[in-house]
Amino acid sequence: MTTSIDPAELQPASPQGIADRTYWQVRDTWTVTKRNLRHFVRQPRLLVFSTIQPVMFVLLFSFVFGGVAGAALPADISYIDYLLPGIFVQSAAFRSTQTAVGLAEDLERGVVDRFRSMPMSRVAVLGGRTIADLVRSIAVIVLMVGVAYLIGFRFTQGLVAAVGAVLIVALFALLMSWLFVTLALYVPGAEAAQTAGFVVLFPLVFASSIFVPLETMPGWLQGFASRSPLTHAADAARALSIGGDVLAPSLLTFAWSVGLLAVVIPIAVRRFRSMT
Repeated sequence: MTTSIDPAELQPASPQGIADRTYWQVRDTWTVTKRNLRHFVRQPRLLVFSTIQPVMFVLLFSFVFGGVAGAALPADISYIDYLLPGIFVQSAAFRSTQTAVGLAEDLERGVVDRFRSMPMSRVAVLGGRTIADLVRSIAVIVLMVGVAYLIGFRFTQGLVAAVGAVLIVALFALLMSWLFVTLALYVPGAEAAQTAGFVVLFPLVFASSIFVPLETMPGWLQGFASRSPLTHAADAARALSIGGDVLAPSLLTFAWSVGLLAVVIPIAVRRFRSMT
């Protein structure tokens, strides 16, 4: 199913001035964002499966690995408290592959060609895709928190810190979406984009502090995992959720995210504009 866009919502053919162009770029991005969110909501199977998967991770890892992994944690920290902030990051990382798949499918079906024929900002097509997926990621985080609360998880650092944990994961999710948008523009086909994304992400996700403390890993792997941006994001979300060193992992996550976004967004936009 393809959700259409009303051309009347898009910018005029020749917007005047920087302020005018910025206004229409923002408005076009919001229009494409709404289109992608409607497209997602109108596919019940996609809606169900994309929300069930992260919940399954929470339940399975908590009950299957909780006993073994929990033994490596301090006595006052339960495994579900340790796990959930990491699952936030894992969910954001894996969801970014769906960003690539969605864009690749739009390219294959000619939807993007329709966008390119309209008087709209080229940035809006990519921005609308990533923002819509960011909204979905935040919604899934809220759902996971609800499920985790039923099995014992608690934010122990207060409401402001809890919101901070969600925001820092959201920033990381935005970075991952743009990385995989760029991948989709260079790798032809939805299946190829999904496979390439999974091959890259799978070892990075498991070679991090998302599921277990780094101290449980072999020494050679600890060195790699300790420098992973996924570890920094998981550690930052975890510290904001249940306590610990907040500043260092938060600054590293912010630096990774903002720095890479500054590089990746221009590359993606330039590639998109050059495509015929």
